[in-house]
Amino acid sequence: MRLKLLSASVVFLLAACDQGGAKPAASATPQVGVVNLKAEPVTLVTQLPGRTTAVRTAQVRPQVSGVIEKILFTEGGEVKAGQPLYQIDPATYKAAYDKAMATWQNDAMVVKRYQPLANAHAISQQTYDDAVAAAREAQADVETAKVNLDYTLVKAPISGHISRSLYTAGALVTNGQTDYLATITQLDPIYVDVSESSTDLLRLRRALAEGKIAKVADNTAAVGLSLEDNSQYAEQGKLAFSEVNVDTATGTVVLRAVFPNPNNELLPGMYVHASFPQGIQQQGILLPQESIMHDTKGQPYVYVVKSDNTIEQRSINTGEMIKGEWLVTSGLQQGENVVVNNLQSVRSGVKVTTTAANTNDTPSANAVSLSMTDAAAQ
Repeated sequence: MRLKLLSASVVFLLAACDQGGAKPAASATPQVGVVNLKAEPVTLVTQLPGRTTAVRTAQVRPQVSGVIEKILFTEGGEVKAGQPLYQIDPATYKAAYDKAMATWQNDAMVVKRYQPLANAHAISQQTYDDAVAAAREAQADVETAKVNLDYTLVKAPISGHISRSLYTAGALVTNGQTDYLATITQLDPIYVDVSESSTDLLRLRRALAEGKIAKVADNTAAVGLSLEDNSQYAEQGKLAFSEVNVDTATGTVVLRAVFPNPNNELLPGMYVHASFPQGIQQQGILLPQESIMHDTKGQPYVYVVKSDNTIEQRSINTGEMIKGEWLVTSGLQQGENVVVNNLQSVRSGVKVTTTAANTNDTPSANAVSLSMTDAAAQ
């Protein structure tokens, strides 16, 4: 019995010694998702804040004095150019027209009677000329009276969306008054006015002149629009013109784009962001935003997989964001592999295995906090 216990103790001690002397298993090599950088033509786009502006706005005003008899339009509706809007009492203007017409007809008959007498030298030429002049003056009075009579029916000067009426039926209006009756605004198409820094505009023109970027072709120069709720406007616009004068107070130049507005979704005065194509970077490198981190000083950096499959932390400079990707202006070259997925498992000098990145994955909070810690440790 004692021999059996002694043997068991020896076996236990040997097993304990074996466990204490065993070396820990090597940790597995982390696998990361990478993108292989490619240089390709990239259209440079500048986003600028601005306001929508109506292409045409008309204030409806009376051109004769009188009392409004009828309002002939629906407030807030659409009207066509030449459509009747207000009827001003035409009684006095109709009487003036009839009187002018009668005077002209009488003077015309006098001329008709005087003509054979003048040919026969029965009356002086001066008498005949006075009759002709009186008839022409009477005809002009008829035309003036007819214009005033027509003005009693106030018509829309342009097509568009009409506002509420500031005057009601029975109100007295006068020719030349300062207050307008209503306003008509043309909403389709509509302008978007933005301001661009003259410094940025000068830098762009120099880059174009030096051949660093190529000019945007007409078929790719469409202007995009983001609305106040950050949604994307469905229609694309075109650059209408650029001002040639710089605002001395702000140092900016006004750019104007025109957008179709078939559903009247855009209203004058709305705050928007317009995306203007500026040029084409022929050798542009785009990088998924989830691959970029920032150190404690705010400098962006990425993890690059070197040829020996080790990680290198690389500081970079970025330009603008294009469709969810950052344009890299310096720090990276075509053909390099940049880590996009599993960033929390890597740091400088770590050896990794690589696979194609899934750019649909979003960066985790752990990746961001780890990158800050690594940067502080370095």
